[in-house]
Amino acid sequence: MLIRIVRMTFRPDTIPAFLENFESNKHLIRNFPGCHHLELWQDHSEKNIFVTYSHWESEEALNKYRDSELFKSVWSFTKALFSEKAQAFSTKKLLEVES
Repeated sequence: MLIRIVRMTFRPDTIPAFLENFESNKHLIRNFPGCHHLELWQDHSEKNIFVTYSHWESEEALNKYRDSELFKSVWSFTKALFSEKAQAFSTKKLLEVES
């Protein structure tokens, strides 16, 4: 499994448009073949910073999504709202520490 983390910083006045667009597309993204999990986070202190956290079956599945018309339309809309360039990370879980 591949874990994808994308950190996005928005111009404050564009946050409602981002949230509305995310709300409209979240189920399409989550139900895209190979996507097993999707979360949207907001920074605790910097309210204009959001993070998407998603689990993908494989790098190939993520790349199929990134090549899709769904991604192209969502991403082109979203990146126009940024105040700085997004940061994206692809990771894998090594271990989980239990209590």
